[in-house]
Amino acid sequence: MSGSRTAQFHISGAALKNIAYLSMFIDHFFAVIILNYLWMTAVDGVWDTKLKIIYRAGRAIGRIAFILFAHQIVEGFLHTRSRGKLLLRLGVFAILSEIPFDLAFSGMVFDWNSQNIFFTLFLGVLVLIVWDRLVRYQGVVFIIARWMVLLSGCAAAYWGKTDYRYMGVLLIFVFYKAHERNLADKILLAGCVMLLGTWSANCLRYLDDGYTVLELFRTSLREMYGLAAFILIGLYYGEKGHQPPKWFCYGFYPVHLLFLYGAARYIGVM
Repeated sequence: MSGSRTAQFHISGAALKNIAYLSMFIDHFFAVIILNYLWMTAVDGVWDTKLKIIYRAGRAIGRIAFILFAHQIVEGFLHTRSRGKLLLRLGVFAILSEIPFDLAFSGMVFDWNSQNIFFTLFLGVLVLIVWDRLVRYQGVVFIIARWMVLLSGCAAAYWGKTDYRYMGVLLIFVFYKAHERNLADKILLAGCVMLLGTWSANCLRYLDDGYTVLELFRTSLREMYGLAAFILIGLYYGEKGHQPPKWFCYGFYPVHLLFLYGAARYIGVM
């Protein structure tokens, strides 16, 4: 690729983050306000057809957000001066974001049925930190130990009911392991994790509720809209760009959830 073409189609890490924030806001706007409005105006449990299409389009746009965040958290992990501080920030904001998350998505101050995305990011980075230390040692014992760390992180995400469950942890791990691979390999690996991870988690959660394996597979296919994020990732050339302050990067999540909760209460859909 020529230098002029690279410059013309360049996307920095800061641009990827900003797009992820916008996508996440759109996703949560539809998940908090539009979804509640659909249920409020449903007739015999049936949603308005046009609004249903708009709702699904909004959620489809939102699918790219976590893919971009997972990609950028790995970039941050690989280039940060202090991985411990990165993990600490994720842990602190996981705690700070839980009440806004619960209010926005359940209307309750505490809802143990689902935990916010910072817990998923925290577990993903924790797995990478331990894996990266263990990979320095040779031998079967350390190979087994590395994979046990990954399995433990996935189990913690599932049983802890973090957002995206173990699919989120696996996707972060895939971006880490495929960091030096070409874009096609990343798309293939991430796509498999997104589909199979979401499908298997849904089967574990909902099969006892009367859903069939095929129905859950079709539902899980919606996650594949997130693959559109790789169009943007393919234009990323490793430059950090002009990053917003860290307080904005981390604080946007709980603040926008509180805003959406307040808006939903104000217009009377929650």
